[in-house]
Amino acid sequence: MPDFTLERQWVRRGAARIAGIDEAGRGPWAGPVVAAAVCLPMERLPAELLTGLDDSKKLTPARRDALFEALQSCAEVGVGIGIGRAGVEEIDSLNILQASLLAMRRAVAALDAMPAAALVDGRQDPGLDCPVETVIKGDGRSLSIAAASIVAKVTRDREMATLAARHPGYGWERNQGYGTAEHRQALERLGPCAEHRRSFRPISQLVGSTR
Repeated sequence: MPDFTLERQWVRRGAARIAGIDEAGRGPWAGPVVAAAVCLPMERLPAELLTGLDDSKKLTPARRDALFEALQSCAEVGVGIGIGRAGVEEIDSLNILQASLLAMRRAVAALDAMPAAALVDGRQDPGLDCPVETVIKGDGRSLSIAAASIVAKVTRDREMATLAARHPGYGWERNQGYGTAEHRQALERLGPCAEHRRSFRPISQLVGSTR
């Protein structure tokens, strides 16, 4: 289970405010990549969050939603949340890695103040105006990163449900744009729409075959 071990190491170095950063949506064939930056008050975090936050992939959708709402309602105790996105055009022009790092920078910029340090899930430093520690499988080690993983995942899932209503037939309200059998069959039937990532091989192959 994640805890505040990594955050406290930064506190001992003099960093008073630490952000956890994670993204959701690198793998899907459609939709934006969404990143979140979350600063947690280590000494005032409600018990529900202290014991409930975890890697978003390990949680049920209902549990993710409940924790997301709990984080949103905790601004008065010092929880800070920033959300950043990179859209399909940026993903196709930059590549998915660089678009993900751009979304992370935007998430930090959306915070009310620059953190003193950032814990970033994965291996890549997004290039922030503060010290960065990259953490492999950080959403299972750091409570701040776990919180960011939940915020990014829930935010993106809700956006994909909205996009599903605008572009019906692909099942995005269920598959969130991932390459499921349902999504592939819909692509063969309907073709790609404006929210499909044309730099991703399944989409580029389909577009090429219809020219």
